Amino acid sequence: MVNVVKRSVRIAKHNTSISLEAEFWVELKRIARAEKLSLNQLVAKIDKTRSGNLSSALRLYVLKELKNN
Repeated sequence: MVNVVKRSVRIAKHNTSISLEAEFWVELKRIARAEKLSLNQLVAKIDKTRSGNLSSALRLYVLKELKNN
């Protein structure tokens, strides 16, 4: 069974909820630490460059990062 976790993050001075599988949240936190950013800052960074759904953009960002390592 997939464990989907819903979190509130702050982007551009407003709160939004994002649902992602727990494993993606773990990787996003790891990436944020590596980039010396807060989770909110990383999500905002990804949000600025996305063209589609935010949850999908976050998953693709994690995938790209994992493939580059």
